[in-house]
Formats: sequence, C-alpha cells, structure tokens
Amino acid sequence: MTLQEAQQQVDNWIKTYGVRYFSELSNMAILTEEVGELARIMVRTYGDQSFKESDKESSLADEMADVLWVLICLANQTGVNLTEAFDKNLQKKTLRDNERHLNNEKLK
Repeated sequence: MTLQEAQQQVDNWIKTYGVRYFSELSNMAILTEEVGELARIMVRTYGDQSFKESDKESSLADEMADVLWVLICLANQTGVNLTEAFDKNLQKKTLRDNERHLNNEKLK
C-alpha cells in the first residue's frame, strides 16, 4: 500500500464509519496521546521499566499503527499529500546529511 492509498483508505473509513473527522486540534491532542502510548511500550520493552499488568495487552505494532492513523487523519484534514511531503523530506535529509553520519565517530 502506498501512502496515497493509505490516505484514501482512512478518508473512506472516516466517511463510512466515523461520521466526520475530529477537529484538527482534537486530532493533534489524540496524536500526542497515541505517541505517549507508543513510548510506554517502547520504554517497557527496550528501556528500564517493567511492564504493568495493564500494559501486557498492548502491542508495539498496534500502537505504531494508531500513531500512523491519526497522522494520516491530520494530513487529510490539512491537505498534505504525504507521498510528496515524504519525498521532499528525504531529499532534504539527503542533501543536509549526506556525509554527516558517515563522518560521525560515535556511529563507528
């Protein structure tokens, strides 16, 4: 699935089942909440914290998908084509960092 196809699928789902998009500000707050849930799983899986009983049902993949879903909602609401935005961002990073990481002693 392409990013454009994902944007279309989310839009179709919202129009079929979601009634309408939440406001942009609500979705920004929801995105923050979802990133926090992802962070909780990451710190318990790869960091120093132990899992609480209530965390054991959580899935890293599901939390990442929740973040992606809300990000796609925000892109759709604000008219951002994620394919174009990602391509431009990759070009920017390539121009800016094409030697930076190769020359980073910390990464060797």
